[in-house]
Amino acid sequence: MKIIETLLPGVLIFEPRVFGDHRGFFLETWNAERYHNAGILQQFVQDNLSFSSYGVLRGLHYQKPNMQGKLVYVLQGEVFDVAVDIRKGSRTFGQWVGVTLSSENKRQFYVPEGFAHGFCVTSETALFAYKCTDFYLPTAEHGIRWDDPDIGIDWPIENPILSEKDQKALLLRDLAEEDLPELCVAKRDVDIDAGISLKKQQPSSPVQPEVLP
Repeated sequence: MKIIETLLPGVLIFEPRVFGDHRGFFLETWNAERYHNAGILQQFVQDNLSFSSYGVLRGLHYQKPNMQGKLVYVLQGEVFDVAVDIRKGSRTFGQWVGVTLSSENKRQFYVPEGFAHGFCVTSETALFAYKCTDFYLPTAEHGIRWDDPDIGIDWPIENPILSEKDQKALLLRDLAEEDLPELCVAKRDVDIDAGISLKKQQPSSPVQPEVLP
């Protein structure tokens, strides 16, 4: 298994080892010991599956409390998947990473607790799977606008199909401070900036967003 680190601490891309022959292929989608050694220390408690058509965009979502880390991958089709750092006081606050996940490249994307997550479908349809480190709790769910100009995600589609809830999501700058996660929730993050106050914190000095094909 190949592990690719991104510009955001704790956000990882996994390329599982695929065994293929004339009959088809086999791969491990989860191995607790192997992923634990890669730095995923939390236990997954819920698996989800969603099916969407071209142009559907789901996100940006996160939970607080009951924050969720997510290991996501595509069983059929292709999506553009995004993680956004929304941890109070983080040096990469408001920055994002995007990666193409497909049934062809078989990549997995790990989005830790403390990050917002979203994806859009770039194939005719897509079957999308994800493992979560905490249970879904409707009363803890929060959303951020998919087209938040301060985040500036370069989505590969225009005029996406959104749920009514996602259409009404807030900008990151308009979220209450108490609704944002603390810096320490990302277990792999060692770049801790103690004592930084949010005070309607703007995204940190922009860097070139990371988009992995």
